[in-house]
Amino acid sequence: MREKYLVLDRNIRADLETIDRLYEALGSPQLTESTPQDELIVIAYRLHSLYNALENIFRNVSKAFENQVSRESWHSEVLQRMRLDLTPLRPAMIDAEAFEKLDELRRFRHVFRTMYGLDLDPLRLQVVLRRALELRPLYRDQIERFLTFLQGLE
Repeated sequence: MREKYLVLDRNIRADLETIDRLYEALGSPQLTESTPQDELIVIAYRLHSLYNALENIFRNVSKAFENQVSRESWHSEVLQRMRLDLTPLRPAMIDAEAFEKLDELRRFRHVFRTMYGLDLDPLRLQVVLRRALELRPLYRDQIERFLTFLQGLE
């Protein structure tokens, strides 16, 4: 395995460990309209961090295989690229179902980062949380398949 792919492999594996810890910390909370803002903020922060860790994997893959993405819309662009099958360069990293859930998390992350001084809507947060929990059984197998591809590169 070439050096850059070995580094990519190890970075992905480290990020997967972080994602596992984030999912463990997140749990499966049930949000209601009476859930205190302090609890909502903790859940929102974990969802934000979860997406950041996944996006870090995607950004590193994109750098290794496709060079750069545009500065203006790189967050959506890098996610879009991960569902593209670019054989013989690289296979798709995620499928359409995972993309849909990840895109919800990406949009939420943007809102969370820019919503200074506003309260979180527990019902809206519950939607994002549900998407994150639906992603949990999907992402690892898809990323592991990609790691298998990486190991086959010379």
